[in-house]
Amino acid sequence: MMMNMEWYRIFLYAARLGNLTRAAEELHITQPSVSYALKQLEAGLGVKLFNRISKGIKLTSEGIALLEYVEQSFSLLHAGESKVHSLKNLAAGELRIGASGPIIKHLLLSPLDQFHTDNPGVRIRLSQGKTAEIRKQLKEGQIDLGFVHLPLFDHDLHVEHLITIQDCFVVGPAYRGMANHPISSAELAQIPLLLLSQGSSTRQFVEQWLSSQGLSVEVDIELSSLDMLIELAQRGYGAAFVTSSFVKSELMAEKLFQLQPIEAIPTRSIGAATRRDISLSIAAQYFMDLVRRKMLSGVL
Repeated sequence: MMMNMEWYRIFLYAARLGNLTRAAEELHITQPSVSYALKQLEAGLGVKLFNRISKGIKLTSEGIALLEYVEQSFSLLHAGESKVHSLKNLAAGELRIGASGPIIKHLLLSPLDQFHTDNPGVRIRLSQGKTAEIRKQLKEGQIDLGFVHLPLFDHDLHVEHLITIQDCFVVGPAYRGMANHPISSAELAQIPLLLLSQGSSTRQFVEQWLSSQGLSVEVDIELSSLDMLIELAQRGYGAAFVTSSFVKSELMAEKLFQLQPIEAIPTRSIGAATRRDISLSIAAQYFMDLVRRKMLSGVL
């Protein structure tokens, strides 16, 4: 026989108060309703739970045994409700996101700072990786939000365009003269190339563009760190392929100089990826809305 959850709640009040009338008053129901629920519970369990005494009711030994579990059950339910309330109000929970190092540094730090300030009780789990790694983590449920270079084609993922970016080749003062005029593919081929390591979407993109210009990819220096590529370019090791907005301050300070290929480098996009079959947590939705607002306001 399936027990009614409400019967157990009435049993709990009756057991604690030791009086059917007082239990009915606390529960805002009639005394006959209390009596009916307890009789149904006893019938369903096949045991007597209360003895009637002159001043009310008293638990039987079976009732005492049951009360311990009922109290634990309602305590767990209350704890569960409190936990959900905390999650709803972002007083607890996790924000699980993944992105490449440059995207984290140049696009996500500002919204992350605000999210952390607004919701200090939410644990931030940030994973750095290439687009292929971020996609794998998303599909395996290790992260809720992935920020990646587009295009990203995967039927299991929903991808939202966030921002258009422009890539470029930059050099240090040693090659400054080459930044004063448009350069041909042949001239670009004469400069040592500093590129991100293989497997990154940025590396694949620049290789495709170089190939379209009839250039074979001969990389002098390849690193997994964009910051190190920028540093080596400044020191005169060659031309680094970077996103122009990521080196804005270096260009303004004339620590770096942007080359001007005759054939323009196409723009590309950065977007947010989520699993289609799983709704975002409240924390992830809050952060996603924060990123959108900062993007629209021009902060990103």
